[in-house]
Amino acid sequence: MACRSDPLPIAVLVSGAGTNLQALIDTVHGREAQIVAVASSKAGVPALGRAEAAGVPSAVFARSDHPDRGARDRALAAWLADRGARLIVLAGYMELLGEQDFLARFPGAVINVHPSLLPAFPGLHAVEQALAYGVKVFGVTVHLVDAGLDSGPVIAQRAIELPGARDPEDVLAALHPIEHELLAQTVRLFARGALRPDPESPRRILVDG
Repeated sequence: MACRSDPLPIAVLVSGAGTNLQALIDTVHGREAQIVAVASSKAGVPALGRAEAAGVPSAVFARSDHPDRGARDRALAAWLADRGARLIVLAGYMELLGEQDFLARFPGAVINVHPSLLPAFPGLHAVEQALAYGVKVFGVTVHLVDAGLDSGPVIAQRAIELPGARDPEDVLAALHPIEHELLAQTVRLFARGALRPDPESPRRILVDG
């Protein structure tokens, strides 16, 4: 990944409130990166209002509006590519993306933020999974997206001890600031070309500098 001096054009995929989108708008938009598109899997979600307020073009790509997931992925990928996106950020995006129809269009340039210390508790309801297991340490992972379920190489992780946690909402409230910080940090690193695969471990991404 070559170092860039101009803002990195990124797209953000959302499905709900858009707090991670807002964090990116507040921290990197117009600086290290330029958010050129926001795509939602659902109409009417607050994240779309955040995009509008920031003057960022947005569109809805609901699964039900397309013949199948592949058609949705191809339409989504084409729309993002037309807007010049170089990095795709999944920020609370609650849909799977196909390897050939989407990921291959942006090789090594799709990242996701997940509310657990992967590989523990992948998929939906990660915090609820963790609470059911009885863990006392929770965390956040930012990783490259591959064809698996939250299985791509890890870029950044941070843990937090919450020994008395019982309520998923309380855990999520504690994790949100970490998500916001790690996601912005990862976008900055990608923008300056500081991320590279670990030659000794395909499961890890190294940071230069």
